[in-house]
Amino acid sequence: MLKLGLKPYLCIIMIFITRRERFCAAHKLYREDWSNEQNEQVFGLCSNPNWHGHNYDLFVTVKGEVNPETGFLIDLKIMKEIINRSIIDKVDHRNFNLDVDFMKGVMASTENIAIEIFKILKPLFEEQRVALHSVRLHETENNYVEYFGD
Repeated sequence: MLKLGLKPYLCIIMIFITRRERFCAAHKLYREDWSNEQNEQVFGLCSNPNWHGHNYDLFVTVKGEVNPETGFLIDLKIMKEIINRSIIDKVDHRNFNLDVDFMKGVMASTENIAIEIFKILKPLFEEQRVALHSVRLHETENNYVEYFGD
């Protein structure tokens, strides 16, 4: 507790923790309502009819206050379990367009994948009394997206 003048003010310390997980998955950027030529013009090699894959790096960041009893924001074993059970187990060595339930009917761009992952993880972390801050998804070493929610 800080005292400034005569009024007491409580200092709230916000801390962020990021967990990285890795997975391999395939996808294709393609619109059925477009011609092959238009898909190739807009999406280039990413519209390959035989798919293509990436070795993704997923960074999940949560935020909140440190529990004074444990010294943790969240037990990292629990954080790992949530990410693996709800995301990695569903996407690793899968095809986003064909095999991943939460991507059904969604264009499998890295942007949309990150958004859908955020939607899944947000309530799971809220159950642990931490807030999901961001999902960052690296498609390549040069390209990544980061989503902070609505």
